[in-house]
Amino acid sequence: MPLYEHVYIARQDATPQAVEDLTNQIKGTLESNGGKLVGQEQWGLRTLAYRIKKNRKGHYVMLHVDAPAAAVQEVERLQKINEDVLRYMTVKVEAFEEGPSAMMKSRDRDDRRRGEFGDDRGGFGGGGFGGGGRDRGFGGGDRGDRGDRGGFGGGDRGPRPPRENATEGNAQ
Repeated sequence: MPLYEHVYIARQDATPQAVEDLTNQIKGTLESNGGKLVGQEQWGLRTLAYRIKKNRKGHYVMLHVDAPAAAVQEVERLQKINEDVLRYMTVKVEAFEEGPSAMMKSRDRDDRRRGEFGDDRGGFGGGGFGGGGRDRGFGGGDRGDRGDRGGFGGGDRGPRPPRENATEGNAQ
């Protein structure tokens, strides 16, 4: 039988138990159609790249499926009508990847990068994009004397002409 990797995203307000029940429902559908669920990975609650049906986060699950095409089509049909499933994708593969997937490996790397405060501190430069204090701005650190740069908004523009009184020039 062909091998598939099936990834689905469940709504953020679904409980982990509800996500597990959804996976068991998929497993039952596969088995009733002559296939089997070889393995699964729970990637957890992750931030989405963009909002999907008013959700900013979603529970990601990857399933390793060994089933005929008809069974996979039935699973996709059921997920299409399920309100808890935001997105799904099925990819046919030649063989399953040994060990943890790339998403699980990246999570391990992120855990090692975290500092003593439990968040990402550091990143690009001393402050700015991804780390450091809020008061340092994008560049972080001391930028030294920048001198007169000219151009818009800086430096001396010379004397201003006197403002005219708003009542002058108005004849009554």
